[in-house]
Amino acid sequence: MSTAATRVKKQLLITGSISLLIFLLGLNSALTERIYSAFFYKYLSLFLRFISSIVPFALGDVLYVLLIVFWIFLLVNFFKKLKAQNFSKKLIFLAPFQFLNFTLILYIAFKLLWGLNYFRPSVAMQLGIGNEKYTAEQLVALGELLIEENNSIQSERLKVQVPSQQQYSTKELEKLATAAYNHMEAKHPFFAYRQPAMKKVFNTLLVTKIGIEGYYNPISAEANVNMRIPAHGLPFVACHEIAHQLGVGREDEANLIGYLVARNSEDLNFRYSANYSILRSVLFEIRFKAPEVYEKLIEKINPETILDFKRDKAFWMKYNSDMYAYMDVALDSFLKLNNQKKGINSYQDIVIWVYNLKKDQLKL
Repeated sequence: MSTAATRVKKQLLITGSISLLIFLLGLNSALTERIYSAFFYKYLSLFLRFISSIVPFALGDVLYVLLIVFWIFLLVNFFKKLKAQNFSKKLIFLAPFQFLNFTLILYIAFKLLWGLNYFRPSVAMQLGIGNEKYTAEQLVALGELLIEENNSIQSERLKVQVPSQQQYSTKELEKLATAAYNHMEAKHPFFAYRQPAMKKVFNTLLVTKIGIEGYYNPISAEANVNMRIPAHGLPFVACHEIAHQLGVGREDEANLIGYLVARNSEDLNFRYSANYSILRSVLFEIRFKAPEVYEKLIEKINPETILDFKRDKAFWMKYNSDMYAYMDVALDSFLKLNNQKKGINSYQDIVIWVYNLKKDQLKL
């Protein structure tokens, strides 16, 4: 066996063994929580956030570009070597194994940097939030309650003359979101948030056209926010992305944490953003499960919030392209591969948890 083949074989043995250990760890959620989420990831994330917070731009985006350039370099170099060796059969034979080894390295890196958080126990369970399903009648009652709360918050904003579309810098958004998490930490240690690292995405136009409001970058542990979206959505998105920084992998649970934090903030715009985002999810459910009352509920919403709904619709109609549908399919597949069997439908689990949080307040 050649030296190159021996080297590739050893590499595959190492990367394959590590990948298998990581896979087996993910099968035990309690062990994943204890070894990975509450220990390894916690301190790794703090370290990465410390490094990335020093840099004023989205460090993770730069690293992604460098990784792509490096991958292209490897590919070009391989074909050059292949041509130089007159399309050597040995080189062609080794290529799939080298590609597999490279894929396993990426798998290991993703899982260790963040991906194992998808397999930790439910955050809702850790916070003692129930999972009881609602009836159509209870869903409508929840919608009515959220509309009442929304109208009340909106009334407060008008009284103190808070701008309906408050403009934020990334640093201002980070500061207010951090304060909201600190406020919640007094209620539960899960919300402890140290070493903030929130960045504006580099290419907001491209990200908007894909339909993304924000994303977590596991390479740099940064919370990236699309500052192009309508301002009323920014506080909730910021709190959602910070939840990912704290090791909340599942999107539905990041929505839950984002809602709890922003809704309990001392800032009126954060409280409004949280209620608005969840009300939108609840109305989406009502439109499908109780369409006969949907229009009647819409009529109860204050004019300023209706205007925000229209702003959202106009914004996404302006920027969204056909690519959004393709990204929906890709995201759905990614979520299912990472322990979210319902794919993008898992986003709506937030309605179940908010129902359980508020079911004692419903007027039935």
